[in-house]
Amino acid sequence: MHKLLTDDPGAKLLLLGNEAIARGAVEAGVAFATTYPGTPSSEISLNLFQISKQSDFYFEYSTNEKVALEVAAGAANAGVRTMCMMKHVGVNVAADPLMTLAYVGVKAGLVILSADDPAMFSSQNEQDNRYYAKMAGLPMLEPSTVQEALEMVRDAFDLSEALQEPVIVRTTTRINHSSAFVQLGTLRQRKTQGAFKKDPLNYVTVPAVSRKLHIKLLANLAKAAEITEKSQFNQPTGKGPWGIICNGVSFNYVRDAVDELKIADNVRILRIGMSNPMPAGLIADFLRGCEKILVVEEGEPFMEEAVKAIAQSNGLILPIQGKGDKLFSRLYEFDPAMVRSVIAAYFSIDYTPPAKLDLAAVPAIPARPPNLCAGCSHRATFYAIKKAAEGLDTIYPTDIGCYTLGFLPPLNMGDFLICMGSSVSSACGFSRATQQKVIAFIGDSTFFHSGITGLVNAVYNNHNFTLVILDNGTTAMTGHQPHPGVDMPALNMQGYNRISIEAIVRAVGVQHITVVQPFKVKKSIAAIKEALEYKGVSVIISQEICTLYARSLKAPKQRPFKVSERCKNHRDCINELACPAFYLDGQRVCIDANACVGCAVCAQICPENAIVRSKV
Repeated sequence: MHKLLTDDPGAKLLLLGNEAIARGAVEAGVAFATTYPGTPSSEISLNLFQISKQSDFYFEYSTNEKVALEVAAGAANAGVRTMCMMKHVGVNVAADPLMTLAYVGVKAGLVILSADDPAMFSSQNEQDNRYYAKMAGLPMLEPSTVQEALEMVRDAFDLSEALQEPVIVRTTTRINHSSAFVQLGTLRQRKTQGAFKKDPLNYVTVPAVSRKLHIKLLANLAKAAEITEKSQFNQPTGKGPWGIICNGVSFNYVRDAVDELKIADNVRILRIGMSNPMPAGLIADFLRGCEKILVVEEGEPFMEEAVKAIAQSNGLILPIQGKGDKLFSRLYEFDPAMVRSVIAAYFSIDYTPPAKLDLAAVPAIPARPPNLCAGCSHRATFYAIKKAAEGLDTIYPTDIGCYTLGFLPPLNMGDFLICMGSSVSSACGFSRATQQKVIAFIGDSTFFHSGITGLVNAVYNNHNFTLVILDNGTTAMTGHQPHPGVDMPALNMQGYNRISIEAIVRAVGVQHITVVQPFKVKKSIAAIKEALEYKGVSVIISQEICTLYARSLKAPKQRPFKVSERCKNHRDCINELACPAFYLDGQRVCIDANACVGCAVCAQICPENAIVRSKV
């Protein structure tokens, strides 16, 4: 039995934040869940996926976040408690249905989990999704601890049903990926089947209907404003003339700083856990008891702006600051030392930070940049493309996935990236606006997510570029989740259909399609050259399973390679491939047999044929 199905109220389990979120949904009786995987939210999906295989709970990895939310909207309006999970940039993809779903509302609880990523540990930006809640007019909850993540998600379903609106739960990486002992609650019984009652004058959002629904949305938001004033998640504590307003993980840093600075008798803290609508009355009362206010929030000045507006509306004149010079930055994550220092400076507390350790005699830690794995098929594809395109003035739009790392030297295969699916569409622009050869890269999962429409556009408008679809058989970067092109029977999972990428490419009208196996280097280069010479849209599908995924499927292991005495130290293997299985022993090139997966790409490019299979 999955540990998150443990039916022992009061028991404590050590859980990752994302596991606690999944447990909160299970305790709420969630019966339906959808997602497109993305760090830092991926483990929520993984746990619910595993639970679905042991229960009557329905879970799906949807094609993209827009689809995931639309599927969830259908289930929730059929009366089934539903959860939809995504990382923060996924909400951009889901924003179209989100804004109108707020008008339509839901009949059963629908919780939308947005996992924000301050400091961009695994993301292309660090947007603050609290603004989505404000723009859509939806309630938003923000946990400060792993325990609270469970409780907020569980309670969010009740709040959603009370308002008949989706509720957004916003987490950050520090909550998603922290671990703590969590006290379990009672498991509510799931309702796995519902029934949709037709009501087109409230569900079909033509203008005449939507005008009426907007009025309903604002009325629901007014109800939420009453709830937030009394919410257990908006907690004023302490007493004194100085006020600190904070949210999320910053609340923990503030509490620790107040204790460490020994100013508890002078400081009152207002933690905002339900951040939309903001509790205007509670905040006004809090301000009346303070001489000055510091707002501590990662990201944008969302609360700071609201607090200043509330102060103005209530005729309250006092210093209120958060972001600014010598205060908090809009960049990256906060940390306890930063919060402690800013609090001390803002309230003029005599504080000397601990002396930094003298590390002058300690050698620098070797840099370890992200890298494609040993035996990664993407490296072989990039090498073949590079050789086939020699002499051409190229542009390489790339996309979101492991293969994004191809932009690093020595491969240097990536010139432009915006978001999921952008490589195909931006290639259209580059091909029209320049005389350069455009070669775009996109992964298999990303192609299904948002690459198909760009390809349709390219064919329809008769653009001239080559699209390389890197098909490694899984959604590799976020943890080997399935996508519509995955061989599900290989995972011992039945009841799924498999969509052929090649069939889709042919169906949208691409006339020149090349399928290569990138570990066959010479054949790949020859086939790719032909595709690059084609005038119009040509597509190369590079098919080779992800080496880590293959290992998880217990695929047969290949014998590793070694560098023989024939080596003349040309170092093409290092300078052109840079596979992490290579290392230097003095001036001699060697291969780590434990890292090598036996793909044989390096053996094929060695000018001396000095790389041979080990006998062991």
